[in-house]
Amino acid sequence: QVQLVESGGGLVQAGGSLRLSCAASGGTFSSYTMGWFRQAPGKEREFVATISRGSGRIYYADSVKGRFTISRDNAKNTVYLQMNSLKPEDTAVYYCAAGTYAYTTATEYDYWGQGTQVTVSS
Repeated sequence: QVQLVESGGGLVQAGGSLRLSCAASGGTFSSYTMGWFRQAPGKEREFVATISRGSGRIYYADSVKGRFTISRDNAKNTVYLQMNSLKPEDTAVYYCAAGTYAYTTATEYDYWGQGTQVTVSS
């Protein structure tokens, strides 16, 4: 029903920045809470950030707070993740997700993108 496509990943040196985008189609974007998750090889998928329908509620994982910023543009059906001061431990596949009444747990989200690779070198 809802399709999500991430873009903007790549290779960056520690201390650098990237901005990820997630474009949504097939549903009413403004009806969904949006989230970003990441998964490194051999590790479980972990919460990164979430933003409510009208951007009034935003929450970050402690590991990224102060460095990452989530935002959304409902007119463009797009959610963003601005990543600054990147660290090697940020290396992972980053996924965007959409859900109704979702928060910080992956199972609360209903739709997922294909992921985009972020690699931070030291």
